Amino acid sequence: MLRTRAAAILIATAGLLVAIGCGSGAKPEASSATVTPFTGQPAGTKAAGRANWPTYHANNARTGVDTTSPPLGQVHRAWSRSLDGALYAEPLAVGSRVYVATENNTVYALNAKNGHVAWKRHLGRPVDGSTLPCGNIDPTGITGTPVISGGTLYVVAFLAGYRHVLFGLRLRGGKVRLKRRVDAPGSDPRVHQERSALSVANGRVYVPFGGLAGDCGDYKGRVVSVRTRGKPHRKTFTVPVHREGGIWAPSGLAVNPGGDLFLVTGNGDATQGFDEGNSVIRLSPKLKQLDFYRASNSAQLNQSDTDLGSVGPTLIAPNRLFVIGKEGLGLILNAGHLGGTGGQLFSKQVCSAAFGGLAFQGGLAYAPCTDGLYALRVNGDSFSQAWRAGGEAGAPILAGGGVWTINGATLHAYSAATGGAIGSFALGDQTTHFPSPAAGGGRLFAPAGSAVVAFAGI
Repeated sequence: MLRTRAAAILIATAGLLVAIGCGSGAKPEASSATVTPFTGQPAGTKAAGRANWPTYHANNARTGVDTTSPPLGQVHRAWSRSLDGALYAEPLAVGSRVYVATENNTVYALNAKNGHVAWKRHLGRPVDGSTLPCGNIDPTGITGTPVISGGTLYVVAFLAGYRHVLFGLRLRGGKVRLKRRVDAPGSDPRVHQERSALSVANGRVYVPFGGLAGDCGDYKGRVVSVRTRGKPHRKTFTVPVHREGGIWAPSGLAVNPGGDLFLVTGNGDATQGFDEGNSVIRLSPKLKQLDFYRASNSAQLNQSDTDLGSVGPTLIAPNRLFVIGKEGLGLILNAGHLGGTGGQLFSKQVCSAAFGGLAFQGGLAYAPCTDGLYALRVNGDSFSQAWRAGGEAGAPILAGGGVWTINGATLHAYSAATGGAIGSFALGDQTTHFPSPAAGGGRLFAPAGSAVVAFAGI
């Protein structure tokens, strides 16, 4: 139900007349999409097309822009589907289906129109959280957002026996076509968590790793990649730290048009000297380090557990990155020359702390902070605050002229241009940490505990 005094209301904001009300609803059609390396185009203005949200925040730049939905119309709750475990991964929407993955290691393909199950695939028993030395997810199975490319959904499951395994599932029917263990050589899977979103580029799947909540054990941030076809030829990058330096932000890596990858690390354990905790690192397609940016106060951030890497990087142009972390300090970096220690092009305090993933469209970057959703107007190599709305904000996305974010058990919509409230929707259950909806084809899909809730008219 909507959190309003009437079952349906009309709201005029930023030139949009939006009818918000309640709906109901409880056949399959296989489709696929490839992941484009960069896009920040405005949302569509024509009739709804086929959904194209095949990766976290829709594209490898991580801009969070839906290009397949028309301007906002009669937005209403269309259906809700209960699943067999908690949802930490962002839903994916391609064609006429939405794909969701649970901590019970099950992937569901649902009909986007009515929520009916087209197929589901259980990949194995998840790990009992009580058997791990620390952590806050129980059971722990699929945590990082999968990725769809070339008719295949790639997903990492944490299986009983402490193994992280990459599966490739055919979009038509969910048959397993690829199965690879992706734990880095010499690493302890019990203290490494695959929480960041997967990426596909350069004919490879890239899998980031961080640690568990509590930072227990001998873990280091890592990226593991394998080929999508043929022999896996596994490659690994390890963050240059003594310990920690996890890659754990839900949004994962950003990939530029040339196929280079950008990641942001959490704190290392060094209290003096140099490590690459609290850093932005550029990698080649073969996972060779090419460049880095390091926060000039990295040692202090290490001591206070104030990760730069609580939000993944967003490419706001082919050669510009926007980065923000637990410190709430926004950064613009030159993607072609990250600048080493303290080498940002611009920095400014934005908020108290940020978590999850950014969105970007039309010169505005949207930051999910613990004290509100912030819209930042980017002007050349600097930015200023355009507006702030609401309370604690989950990772935002842009669809139909609105910006959408989740707070607790409520989905909020704001005018992307002004921050004016469009409406709020009760999801029915408390969401997991750092939730993000997805959108496509005139619909929006919101994770809600162990259910997914769909809204039409987006």
